[in-house]
Amino acid sequence: MLKLVLPKGSLERLTFELFEAADLSVRRESARDYRGVIDDPRVASVAVIRPQEIPRYIEDGHFDLGITGQDWVAETESDVVEVATLPYAKATPRPVRIVLAVAESAGIGSPDDLPPELRVSTEYVGLTQRYFDRRGIPVHIVRSYGSNEAKVPDIVDAIVHNVETGDTLVRNGLKIVDTLMESWTVLIANRKTMEDEGKRKAIEELHILLDGAIRAQGRVLVKLNIPANRLEVVLKVLPSMKAPTVSKLATGEFYAVETVVAKSDINTLIPELKARGAEDIIELPLSKIVP
Repeated sequence: MLKLVLPKGSLERLTFELFEAADLSVRRESARDYRGVIDDPRVASVAVIRPQEIPRYIEDGHFDLGITGQDWVAETESDVVEVATLPYAKATPRPVRIVLAVAESAGIGSPDDLPPELRVSTEYVGLTQRYFDRRGIPVHIVRSYGSNEAKVPDIVDAIVHNVETGDTLVRNGLKIVDTLMESWTVLIANRKTMEDEGKRKAIEELHILLDGAIRAQGRVLVKLNIPANRLEVVLKVLPSMKAPTVSKLATGEFYAVETVVAKSDINTLIPELKARGAEDIIELPLSKIVP
């Protein structure tokens, strides 16, 4: 039913892992193949293409649904529907930033200090041109194919680049003087596709599965038994999504408790639970959490 396109390159492995966790495994004959299959009646075909190209192809109707970055939607000025943000690409969900950076030694402290006729290297030619047009600053933009940080100051005066922390820029003697935008990984759809009731329903169902897999990332299910006289002591330190599930065991002297907690907290939580009287503690992985 749906023609799906997934990103090739840096997001590829994580995207395929997400689809597998969502029970939407993509089968390819090899990792070099640009086409795949998902055994799901809602997905007619799968293509794997560079994320830079995905927004335009979805706008033009070559695909119904795809994953790319908000930066590439903005760069191509594509008219698509942003179905949802999918923060699956990092351990700590946060957007990347598209920033303008110059040499630390350039004496530029803010965008107001930018001189005319800067030489700027970037993948984001459209975003960069529009940024400088808004500021009324003429520039010479050079399309980049990588290694941006190495080009300042000998080849260009500045770069427009995507960063997570900016640490790499600092190590290369660069400083950020402005942020053009923040960008999340997003699920986008063709506008005409979203007007089709059946296809829109299929997209919403696929989003539920993907979102459930993302919500389960970094979380585990903890189950334990606790004597009745120690229940309140344990509940005081037990995190949960809403509230722990508590049920009385057949003997009446113990309660069974289960809750979902962050995996990052489990190494300190289990000893604390044990110290407060918990017994038979079990940690279980989660595949999906659907609110």
